[in-house]
Amino acid sequence: MPASSAPRRSAATTKAVILEAARERFAADGYERATIRAIARDARIDPSMVMRYYGSKDGLFAAASTIDLRLPGRGALPADHIGAILVGHFLDRWERDDVLMALLRVGVTNEAGAERMRAVFAEQMGPVAAGVCPDPADAPRRAALVASQILGMALTRYVLRIEPAVAMSHDEIVDWLAPTVQRYLTSEHP
Repeated sequence: MPASSAPRRSAATTKAVILEAARERFAADGYERATIRAIARDARIDPSMVMRYYGSKDGLFAAASTIDLRLPGRGALPADHIGAILVGHFLDRWERDDVLMALLRVGVTNEAGAERMRAVFAEQMGPVAAGVCPDPADAPRRAALVASQILGMALTRYVLRIEPAVAMSHDEIVDWLAPTVQRYLTSEHP
């Protein structure tokens, strides 16, 4: 259906449709190749509506890449098993969340995507680290080290698809990565 003959929608519905189309387009094409016109076509609206609500491609990407990692709040995780819990949690998220996967892909090729990924991990992983590490002032450094493991595995397994990381079971990955993540979060500073 051409954009001009699309059914009338409320502003909230239109925004939701645009965001869904943007998430799918960014996931499929990456940031650089995704266009406002293609996203508008997917959403069955005029491109001017995308600009009206989001102002620019960067604004649209920021809105479309808003993500909640669904991590428990500060102090809600048992410190003695946090490595295994976090690695398992992230494996589950990578395997079920196209937005998170799109953000990873865009983050390695585009500064806006990288900034969004940095913000997501700083804002959401930082408090978890602060809740379990011996010195909460060291939480940002420890959260960054955890991100290196989590993002490294995601890039290796789901984006680059490097064997044998792709063939490893969920439990094998947890067994390998959990001790490192645990050490990063709970060990005394070396």
